[in-house]
Amino acid sequence: MNAPKDRRTEAPAAGAGFFQEISIEFLIHELKDPIAIIETGLRTVLEKQDKYGPLTSKQANTLMRSLRNTRKAWGILNDLLEVGRSESGCLVCRRFRALASLQQALKDALETVTGPACEAIGQYQIDAELIALLNRNGIFLHLPAGAAAVEMFQDETKFRQIAGNLFKNALHHRRQRMDVHMEIRGDRMTVAVVDDGPGIEPDHHELIFKRYTQIKECALVERKGHGLGLAGSLILARSLGGDIEVSSRRGEGATFRLTLPLQLERP
Repeated sequence: MNAPKDRRTEAPAAGAGFFQEISIEFLIHELKDPIAIIETGLRTVLEKQDKYGPLTSKQANTLMRSLRNTRKAWGILNDLLEVGRSESGCLVCRRFRALASLQQALKDALETVTGPACEAIGQYQIDAELIALLNRNGIFLHLPAGAAAVEMFQDETKFRQIAGNLFKNALHHRRQRMDVHMEIRGDRMTVAVVDDGPGIEPDHHELIFKRYTQIKECALVERKGHGLGLAGSLILARSLGGDIEVSSRRGEGATFRLTLPLQLERP
């Protein structure tokens, strides 16, 4: 089926959803200037060493990591905005390669991991060398034949945000390994993210998808933040015509399964 290159659909905002989106936009506006100042300062020290003095290799690496995470802060703010837009029915769809988008989301998620592996991964494109590096660090991709050619017509920003949140969740809670399984069945794609972490009691499966909920008594490593990652991911997945399911028991790791249509049909 031929589809337009880019399509935007919006539903009129009303009620609590409208005010939530306004609050998120106000937050982004207020944080924009201080984050921009931090980013500019880091870039200045890195790029004008003739003026401000030379940096050692360790200093430069530390500043580069700080710069990447400053840019990531921009991404987090925009992610919040995407959740608000999803709840208001706003989507921007286009064609893109599913695997390439997943791989970029994985690389972005790995920026949250400390240690030399994170720095090394940032220097590679997804190819045989990077796959080998991922494997050495306990990350395994399981892809169907022809995966690189699979195209989606979806909101790529939201798709990448969902995948990134699932990757970060698994990286935070794994003990030794994380597996990513990509599967195509008809007109739908499933991405299963599996970790060998402490697992989640079945009674808590629904709670972990609720905003501002933290399950300390379950076997998860104690969570930091406000419990927005998985909750936001579920909102985004359903706005894209899909869903997220979790399979887990205490002490047996966890599997988060994202299912989406390859082509989003919107009225």
